[in-house]
Amino acid sequence: MSVFDELEARGMIAQTTDREKIKELLENQQVTFYIGFDPTADSLHVGHFVQLMVMAHMQRAGHKPIVLLGGGTAMVGDPTGKTDMRKMMTKETIAYHVECFKKQMSKFIDFSDGKAIMVNNADWLLNLNYIDFLREVGVHFSVNRMLTFECYKSRMENGLSFLEFNYMLMQSYDFYYLNQNYGCLMQLGGDDQWSNIIGGVELCRRKAGTEVYGMTFALLTTSEGKKMGKTEKGAVWLDPNKTTPYEFFQYWRNVNDADVVKCLKLLTFIPLDEINEMAKAEGSEINKVKERLAYEVTKLVHGKDEADKALEAARSVFGAGSVSENMPTTELSKEDFSNDGPAISVIDLLVKTNLAPSKGEARRLIQQGGISVDDRKVAGIDEVVLLSEFEKGYVIIRKGKKVYHKAVVK
Repeated sequence: MSVFDELEARGMIAQTTDREKIKELLENQQVTFYIGFDPTADSLHVGHFVQLMVMAHMQRAGHKPIVLLGGGTAMVGDPTGKTDMRKMMTKETIAYHVECFKKQMSKFIDFSDGKAIMVNNADWLLNLNYIDFLREVGVHFSVNRMLTFECYKSRMENGLSFLEFNYMLMQSYDFYYLNQNYGCLMQLGGDDQWSNIIGGVELCRRKAGTEVYGMTFALLTTSEGKKMGKTEKGAVWLDPNKTTPYEFFQYWRNVNDADVVKCLKLLTFIPLDEINEMAKAEGSEINKVKERLAYEVTKLVHGKDEADKALEAARSVFGAGSVSENMPTTELSKEDFSNDGPAISVIDLLVKTNLAPSKGEARRLIQQGGISVDDRKVAGIDEVVLLSEFEKGYVIIRKGKKVYHKAVVK
């Protein structure tokens, strides 16, 4: 099976500029392609996952990835999918984010011996002369046509800055630059990047007379069409300091039944025949499939050791209801306990363990009957946990049916 057929069978491919030509190229020659990542945070998140997997599939099939880090474009900000203008970042912040991305990407992509290259568009965009850029690049773009693209059309009501209006020209120029300097024939990206990719394909043809191609991929969404990768705490990050390996594992272990097979296809290298067998699971057997998904994805992002620890912790908690040293844990100090008892209110305990972002949210969780401490259901918002309950070394707090957290006292 060719890599094109593999990507298509996994449900990854959304749109192509020339399906048959792209399929032919990928089957008959080594293709240099690129995917761009704007370093708008200090970590990649689940939303980047599909693009990283696509890049890895392509490299495994013998094609050459260019990872483009948007040190230049991040200074402007992509308006795609945004109702408001992105926050402006300093050059120093962007440079730091670029370094963070590099470390995380090396887990997915092999950069040894020139098998892949990493470039930063700040190297060419920041040195452009604006008048020359307008004359050489801007002349090839129709404002009327740009305003029909969804990424701009959706922003017209809230206001679209001229700064952001330049973004498509800059990304298109990236493709032209990589084609001219690295022989890059293909730009890949999430399906929300279709307009920007079309801009680059057309710029290469108009400015240099070269035929290049674009292909977009499915965004990671639930069966209801909502973006995946969000929790009560916010985004699910690939950085273990922002989302722990256990929390990362639990996120995938808890996906809806309807989304498991899709995630296995998009986010793991498990052969399709094996996934199709797992798709036959029913009832409680689906939990085993979810566990496999969580393990494989955690292993890819955090390594086998962390995946093994997360699996052991999850099984001990959900299986025997026991305690694991690998569970998420919060250390409390004796100063956290009042002299009365001494004790800590359940509301304060939920906030200190980050099981609730605020006291108001903690009250709501308790009132809805969603909190237990050591298998004792918390019935009222005034309940406390005594320091003496920690004599065994810990207490276990459960939120809902699936979230467990260990609290210990130093």
